Amino acid sequence: MLNTDKELKLYYSIAEVAEMFGVNASLLRFWEKEFPQISPRTTGRGIRQYRKEDVETIGLIYHLVKEKGMTLPGARQRLKDNKEATVRNYEIVNRLKGIKEELLAIKKELDGRD
Repeated sequence: MLNTDKELKLYYSIAEVAEMFGVNASLLRFWEKEFPQISPRTTGRGIRQYRKEDVETIGLIYHLVKEKGMTLPGARQRLKDNKEATVRNYEIVNRLKGIKEELLAIKKELDGRD
């Protein structure tokens, strides 16, 4: 599900995850409290380290809350009841975004030929 160059990393900092989704770190910390599926490892210095699974869950939450406009309780229930369908929907949306970006790049290239 991760579509970044950082996909091979074992852990991601809160700043990296916040940047991936265009949110601030305080929102991520809030989501940690609201969604038990997010369980970052904390170092002895109190630094959060998100696993790939955490980042994927955050992506699903972002999709449900920010893109689909669901409430936190609604998103929590959706992930609990029907995570597989949510994952499929999220993957389809991401593929469509990729196709859109490709088409816009082709259009830009064609417009530049005039």
